[in-house]
Amino acid sequence: MFRGRHFDRSVILLCVRWYLAYNLSLRDLEEMMAERGLSVDHSTVHRWVVHFSPQLLERFNRRKRPVTGKWHIDETYIKVRGRWMYLYRAIDSVGDTVEFFFSEHRDLSAAKRFLRKALQRHGRPDRIVIDGSQTNREAIIACDGESRLRHRSRRLLKPIRIRQSQYLNNRIEQDHRRVKSRIQPMLGFKSIASAATILSVIEMVHMMRKRQARFAYNPCPSIAEQFEILAA
Repeated sequence: MFRGRHFDRSVILLCVRWYLAYNLSLRDLEEMMAERGLSVDHSTVHRWVVHFSPQLLERFNRRKRPVTGKWHIDETYIKVRGRWMYLYRAIDSVGDTVEFFFSEHRDLSAAKRFLRKALQRHGRPDRIVIDGSQTNREAIIACDGESRLRHRSRRLLKPIRIRQSQYLNNRIEQDHRRVKSRIQPMLGFKSIASAATILSVIEMVHMMRKRQARFAYNPCPSIAEQFEILAA
């Protein structure tokens, strides 16, 4: 994973972890590495984050534990190059992250893509809670129908129950804040591709804090220990 890199694996992993887990800018990390006698440009740290993040997330997802059958779904705003875009998110009844999806648009097509991704990875929930969004309701009905048609079981599957309530969805509104609190010091993303990549691993660190991955011989590893295990 780190073969052929100029800097040692420990330095790369430290910079990536600190940038994703804490409210530090790229220039903060450049200065912190300089204090340790290492000349690491802030653009190099950014390249490390973009390059290694997808690999770390893929390894994390292999260890991710199952979610419950009740989901809360909502989307939140993310600014990229001065434009508002959207991060679709879902958590389950105990607050664990189910799935996320970054989109340029907030429409039926984006909602369907998000739900298809969630259903493919985690199976069918019994119930989904949403706010007053009619678009999200239509997307759930459409994707639920597709899922039941493709299901191999011969038994009749019950439709996913949809509960629309602004107040019952406060759980995911609070969860949005924990993710967005890390985004604020970044002062906006410069491209859609880097935004999608970095948001995905910010979500990964958020799941690490929730202990959503299974690690043999260590039921409660720290974030640093989880990064070391994933990078091994």
